[in-house]
Amino acid sequence: MVLQVQKSTYEAKTQEIAKQLLAATQENRSFFGNLRDQMRWDDKLLAWAMSNPGLRVQLFRFIDTLPALHSKAEIAAHLQEYLGDESVELPAALKGMLNFANPDSMPGQVAASTVSTATETLAHKYIAGENIKQVLKTIERLRKEKMPFTVDLLGEAVITEAEAQSYLERYLELMQQLVEASKSWTPIPSIDEVDGEILPKVQVSVKLTAFYSQFDPLDAQGSEERVGDRIRLLLRRAKELGAAVHFDMEQYAYKDLILSILKKLLLEPEFRERTDIGITIQAYLRDSEQDLKDLITWAKQRAYPVTIRLVKGAYWDQETILSAQKHWPQPVYNDKATTDANFEELTELLLENHEYVYSAIGSHNVRSQARAIAIAETLQVPRRRFEMQVLYGMGDKLAKALVDKGYRVRVYCPYGELLPGMAYLIRRLLENTANSSFLRQNLENRPIEELIAPPIVKQADSSFSHPDSSFIGAADTDYAEQELRSKSIQALQEVRRQLGKTYLPLINGEYRNTTQFIDSVNPSNFSEIVGKVGLICVEQAEEAMQAAKAAFPGWRKTPVKERAAILRKAADLMEARRDVLAAWMVLEVGKAMREADGEISEAIDFCRYYAQEMERLDLGYNYDIPGETNRYIYQPRGIAVVISPWNFPLAIATGMTVAALVAGNCTLLKCAEPSSVIAAKLTEILVEAGIPKGVFQYVPGKGSTVGAYMVNHPETHVIAFTGSQEVGCRIYAEAAILKPGQKHMKRVIAEMGGKNAIIVDESADLDQAVFGVVQSAFGYSGQKCSACSRVIVHKAVYETFVQRFVEATKSLNIGEADLASTQVGPVIDANARDRIREYIEKGKAEAKVALEMPAPDHGYYIGPVIFTEVSPNAIVAQQEIFGPVVAVIRVNNFEEALEVANSTNYALTGGLYSRTPSHIQMAQEEFEVGNFYINRTITGAIVARQPFGGFKLSGVGSKAGGPDYLLQFLEPRTVTENIQRQGFAPIEGAE
Repeated sequence: MVLQVQKSTYEAKTQEIAKQLLAATQENRSFFGNLRDQMRWDDKLLAWAMSNPGLRVQLFRFIDTLPALHSKAEIAAHLQEYLGDESVELPAALKGMLNFANPDSMPGQVAASTVSTATETLAHKYIAGENIKQVLKTIERLRKEKMPFTVDLLGEAVITEAEAQSYLERYLELMQQLVEASKSWTPIPSIDEVDGEILPKVQVSVKLTAFYSQFDPLDAQGSEERVGDRIRLLLRRAKELGAAVHFDMEQYAYKDLILSILKKLLLEPEFRERTDIGITIQAYLRDSEQDLKDLITWAKQRAYPVTIRLVKGAYWDQETILSAQKHWPQPVYNDKATTDANFEELTELLLENHEYVYSAIGSHNVRSQARAIAIAETLQVPRRRFEMQVLYGMGDKLAKALVDKGYRVRVYCPYGELLPGMAYLIRRLLENTANSSFLRQNLENRPIEELIAPPIVKQADSSFSHPDSSFIGAADTDYAEQELRSKSIQALQEVRRQLGKTYLPLINGEYRNTTQFIDSVNPSNFSEIVGKVGLICVEQAEEAMQAAKAAFPGWRKTPVKERAAILRKAADLMEARRDVLAAWMVLEVGKAMREADGEISEAIDFCRYYAQEMERLDLGYNYDIPGETNRYIYQPRGIAVVISPWNFPLAIATGMTVAALVAGNCTLLKCAEPSSVIAAKLTEILVEAGIPKGVFQYVPGKGSTVGAYMVNHPETHVIAFTGSQEVGCRIYAEAAILKPGQKHMKRVIAEMGGKNAIIVDESADLDQAVFGVVQSAFGYSGQKCSACSRVIVHKAVYETFVQRFVEATKSLNIGEADLASTQVGPVIDANARDRIREYIEKGKAEAKVALEMPAPDHGYYIGPVIFTEVSPNAIVAQQEIFGPVVAVIRVNNFEEALEVANSTNYALTGGLYSRTPSHIQMAQEEFEVGNFYINRTITGAIVARQPFGGFKLSGVGSKAGGPDYLLQFLEPRTVTENIQRQGFAPIEGAE
């Protein structure tokens, strides 16, 4: 009862205070000027964005691109491209400005200048200064208005260790400059002193992940060690100077690790008594209440308060998109009202625990701030124990009204150059123009009662919604969760205990002994034997072929639903053994844990997708006419020989095998020798899932003898191959020769690699491009058929790109695949290592070595190598190397970039980093690749979403994981029946 009375008191007070604050703010309603009266160009841009969703998207995309444009002509051209689209409704004034034919013309120059100036003005409303002189001027103005500050240094994304070190040094310098300047500031009792305590005049806000370029929850310990050293330096210097430090919260993936690191560090004796440090909680997160309760418990244990800044959260779009793409539960609330309600609950929780924590309530919503004041006044919270916070340029009038009521209002001041600050600006613009934004609602003259009403959660806020799709893929492991990280470590330990076992071929349902064995070794440490594998001889291959032939009649008659059920059972078994399967992959082929986990998802998806697709195809097609039925149906071809590679040892082996099986073909799997143990694990799963004997057989053997024998066998109907161009072309040629007794033409499905290029044009977001190229080029040590091995860069950004690309690559960790910190593991074996080294030597003779990283010698390691000033015709720019070697090629214009990209014999994957719509359109039409990726990595194709496969000499056949892949394993037939009898026929629908 007491609690209910208290809550009703809170609400009554909240309404009263909110009305007072609104009355004060509405004297001059808008934080960006009264739109009706002033309407400068920057105001017009925002007003138009609020009124037209299509324009809003295009306008903000243009603004995002603007800092990368180097001339007025480029600006004018991009302005036309983004806003000139017919789908965008333009206000008359803006349409008139765009009405120029030539970007170099005077009208084009005027348009460019007008919009550039408007955007710059807009940016300065949200960014407190581009240099220290400007930010000090802003701070001094804020202090005159009785507002303290916290300064956030804007900058490029930290993707290199040099940038991480620079981030630390820039903050050390910033604190020094601010503290030096503060010595001349006139003391302001209301913000510099409270309840007899002197408060730090200077406060900075930092992002913990920016202290280490390879910050990753999967490598929690390594990230903590690297970040911890730099944080300690920062906090020590802050104490010497008398400055306060606040830690911002970032993307959800980092949240638990950030909180864990800070909680441990701030319990260390050196920092335990510090009360000038802050941590942030985001109310839009579903687990924010538990996080806050845990922080309060921790603060009680610590016995010295820290500040907890409560915000709603700035990455909503990013978090919802990522969770949808990954099939993960959505970490944020879907409904803004739910976030607002949670914010109020957390505000109450914070202020009720004011003895243990200081509260900083960050919001531009009048009700949210009024609620905090109502609770604080009711609980008689001391003024030292809480403050309000707003972002610079937002909620100015609210801030002034709060100050006038005697509250401390800290302004969050981003500072830095316009170029790195553009991402921040876009986030602010998105917030201000969103329909649910309080600032926008206030601007639109909504009724006061509506603006300050309690947030109403209309319905249960679902934590997960799938994107519209007929196929839902498996979710990768989210290594941000400590429990899942622990499971992967346990799986590695479990698998290590099983190393060295013997694996035998499966022929006609029985494991058969062999005379020849090979050792499958761990490429990270070649003294470690993963397993001993029995290789079949030609005689056993013939036995397997005969077993398949005998099993075929029964399997082809097995209903599709039964075949599909076996695939789904196999998928469930893989899901249940995900961690163990990933561990086998880590140890047998040297694939890092996250990459191995993604491959498990792909294998699962192949099973479920092909099961679903075969059920669709089994329905056939009806083309009936009166008196005649016409059925288009499919039947299996016969015996399929699957020759799988070692680089995707589970996913590709599974995909080709289950596609053949579900289509009704008996299938023999001959895997690449280095991945034979993983193929044996797939065999165990298929047997357990219920595959009949003889229908599927595991036949590891030498490619030159056993492989060739099965390819040439007259009973072979389909050959599904993934591997080198040399072997693929030989299989294609041999399969075309009709053998004695053969009554059919063999179908060959061959994926044969690529020389994949990423184009980086002059408008590219270089943060995104450098990160994407590094991931695409050096993930799994460049041993993916989709890996980037050429980067084609426009001359305007070439030097900058190369410098950051080299530094980002240098920041990668090279080591054993089972180490959580490893980004670049070993190559597969000694032959691969030696072949790659030969290519590196050829590259040194024809290009400049920008980077050659050293590598360990206890495994088959090759450190990443980057060649620059490479001729498009150079060997390293033309031949597939299949290792961590990248050629960077300079071009003069976009047309030349496309010409260079298309100059190889391959056409598998390719990518483009660009913010120029015409370049994106041209590349979609002219870039000769089977899988084309725009502004993202070019590896990691997902079943059904990005069916995979190329053309030219990259392969022949339909795309794996696509709607026509199974057709290659099937024979189509047409069955026509005349259903007339003596001139009459059944009439459909007749009774």
